[in-house]
Amino acid sequence: MDIEKLKSDLDGIMVEDEPGAVRKKSRDFYWYSPILKRDLDHVTGDIVVSPTTEAEVIQAIAAAYAADVPVTPRGSGTGNYGQAMPLSGGMVLSLSGLNAISHIGPGVVVAGAGALLGKIDAATRAHSGQELRMFPSTHRTASIGGFIAGGSGGVGSIRWGGLRNIGNVTRLRVVTMEARPRVLTLEGDDIAKVAHAYGTNGIITECEVPLAPAYDWVDVIVAFESMDRAAAFADRLGNEDGILLKELSVMAPTVAHDYFSGHGKFVRRDQSAVLIMVAPHSASALEAFTRRHRGETVFRADRLGDDERHALPPLFELTWNHTTLVARRVDPALTYLQTLYPYPDHLAAVARMGALIGDEMMDHLEFIRFDGRIVCSGLPLIRFTTEERLDEIVRLFEENGCLIFNPHRYTLEEGGMKRSDAEQLAFKREVDPKGLLNPGKMIAWDDPDFDFTSRRRYLFSAPAA
Repeated sequence: MDIEKLKSDLDGIMVEDEPGAVRKKSRDFYWYSPILKRDLDHVTGDIVVSPTTEAEVIQAIAAAYAADVPVTPRGSGTGNYGQAMPLSGGMVLSLSGLNAISHIGPGVVVAGAGALLGKIDAATRAHSGQELRMFPSTHRTASIGGFIAGGSGGVGSIRWGGLRNIGNVTRLRVVTMEARPRVLTLEGDDIAKVAHAYGTNGIITECEVPLAPAYDWVDVIVAFESMDRAAAFADRLGNEDGILLKELSVMAPTVAHDYFSGHGKFVRRDQSAVLIMVAPHSASALEAFTRRHRGETVFRADRLGDDERHALPPLFELTWNHTTLVARRVDPALTYLQTLYPYPDHLAAVARMGALIGDEMMDHLEFIRFDGRIVCSGLPLIRFTTEERLDEIVRLFEENGCLIFNPHRYTLEEGGMKRSDAEQLAFKREVDPKGLLNPGKMIAWDDPDFDFTSRRRYLFSAPAA
């Protein structure tokens, strides 16, 4: 690795090498996990390179290849699995400068990888009353390229599924890691090669994703006396075809009251809270549905005065991974897991796991559309004691048929979302022959004896023939 040679070949591109600045841009939200904080806290790159055009990305990649410098791509650093952390040092390639929104049309937007999701939504709403189908709870700060390379779904997944579903990303431009970098256009099944691959097999520079009609979504909280009743209500609501939702999540008793600084006052400590984003034209139907199931509507944003409403964060910033963030602000000893409960017995599995683990866990469910069915994933809050106990809790989930996506591991395979198969590995050999892209994140590349025959189910699995 020859950093000085690299710098000499980067003329005209912004480069930072001050250690404090480099360290700051070598971080993501890995510290959600006490395991990753211990294992990755020392990690830093050698320089940060910030191109503003695809041509500068190609120049930077060619220079890194010639100098044998590892490259770790970075969006906004809002991921929380160590995806954007340079395990081998070298170049942190910040793509935030590729932020142009180049096209908005009926049902589609094209944007640079560094464009922030919130700014894309603002532009598409202003242009033609459209919005992104889905986004993470970090909507204001996450980039579209980072979301596709490191995310899986989020707000909107109750209607549209996840990034794994064909059609939720329609086209990507990707720069290869070669002596003469190529620009590939990936569509259809080929998108799966780089989606949720942490930038291990190509640098995403431009994204085309579909849009949906935009609504002034109404934030609603419905409260129940127990987790079981709240989960059953949410499951039925998710399957109610006539009520248009953008978000549907459930928090166990104490979570909303104890950890939601603004909204917690609307929920009693002994109540389980269902957090909902509903289209305005469906709000009255939701009220009727709630009465039918004897829920208590404790919060509706459209019934607040302007000052009170604007003082509160949007409800989606209390869901998905933001739930862990806001809870840790109150109790830094908390961490979390990510799981998918098995359909059609997902509600029974939720209850069973709650009984098995007890007070060490506070349930947080996200209801999503998965392969055409409404199911629930879990991001439960865990009271961390030891790594051994955390591993035991993971094992309990797996023994009870729940699919775990382990947020305490930083490799693709151990995280459990991305399958490394022979085709995936062959693609990496083609586009990154030296293995310089985000090294250390793909076990199959580093281990020549990697077993591709595992029967484990992955979220981002190979498409059916």
